[in-house]
Amino acid sequence: MIQEFKDFINKGNVFETAVALIMALAFAPVVQGLVDDVIMPIVARIFGQPDFSSIRISLGGSYDIENEAGEVIGQGPAYIEIGSWITTVVGFIILSFVVFLMVKAYNRATKQADEDAGPTEVDLLTEIRDSLQRT
Repeated sequence: MIQEFKDFINKGNVFETAVALIMALAFAPVVQGLVDDVIMPIVARIFGQPDFSSIRISLGGSYDIENEAGEVIGQGPAYIEIGSWITTVVGFIILSFVVFLMVKAYNRATKQADEDAGPTEVDLLTEIRDSLQRT
């Protein structure tokens, strides 16, 4: 059973996936900082608001506000907080763009490494076969 588990770990690239997940979790605060500290101040300068959280759609009613004990302590207006969602979407788009750039750079680097490696074994064997057929 231990050998099967080792085979599973090696076959599924679990280690590389775990490293990627850890890197993604560590990278998320960096992107959030970019959104909060760089992008949103630009939005604030353009639109006069620090973010989009003030954009809401009123539902025209109210809901009960309860304390931790479950007792109703007041009424609150009912809103759809569309602005907070827009701010989250902006963060997602920035994160997606950064990941796109990273994948593009990785693909360019691996393509360059493949080109520098020279002909593959299959290419060499094909060349040998073709030269033997000519003789």
